[in-house]
Amino acid sequence: MAHPSQLGFQDAASPVMEELIHFHDHTLMIVFLISSLVLYIITAMVSTKLTNKYILDSQEIEIVWTILPAIILIMIALPSLRILYLMDEINDPHLTIKAMGHQWYWSYEYTDYEDLTFDSYMIQTQDLTPGQFRLLETDHRMVVPMESPIRVLVSAEDVLHSWTVPALGVKMDAVPGRLNQTAFIVSRPGVYYGQCSEICGANHSFMPIVVEAVPLEHFEAWSSLMLEEA
Repeated sequence: MAHPSQLGFQDAASPVMEELIHFHDHTLMIVFLISSLVLYIITAMVSTKLTNKYILDSQEIEIVWTILPAIILIMIALPSLRILYLMDEINDPHLTIKAMGHQWYWSYEYTDYEDLTFDSYMIQTQDLTPGQFRLLETDHRMVVPMESPIRVLVSAEDVLHSWTVPALGVKMDAVPGRLNQTAFIVSRPGVYYGQCSEICGANHSFMPIVVEAVPLEHFEAWSSLMLEEA
């Protein structure tokens, strides 16, 4: 869960998000080193009265500052492509959930079950109980088993939406008439919050997403209870 004045990412709750955080740190260090080098060169050139004629016209320096940026770009591109393919990889999901975006709430359908569907509305501020987060809590959470590959099919009923949970490293557009898919594995039990990340209308910021990861036996008990209520 993000907190005020937080500078970094939320704690990763999935293997993909861990890779994204590592890639962010890797790239940030490269940017920091480049910025430091450029700042040093600018400071040295401005503060000295000396002029080196070999720097003004040097074939060796031109070779270095042509090859070095190419090497740096390769160092960034290779891990980036690796993570991109990891995010698109969907191997034998244990559970498939269809998330439909509406104005302005989400509806979930557990396609592996015969009749397990529900709508997820934001809880209004006056109805919150102590410990719940304003504008983030929903009346029905999307419950998933931990340490299991979960596939989410995302679409929309009316306008563009975006199903996003930062701690899981998931962000998928919900497009009317199109079925997009994404996948994740939750590493540990917990409650993970997200919001629609597409400007979808007046109540765009009032359709939160809550994913609750529980052990498999608790998920089976929850699904049985939901089917009985249906």
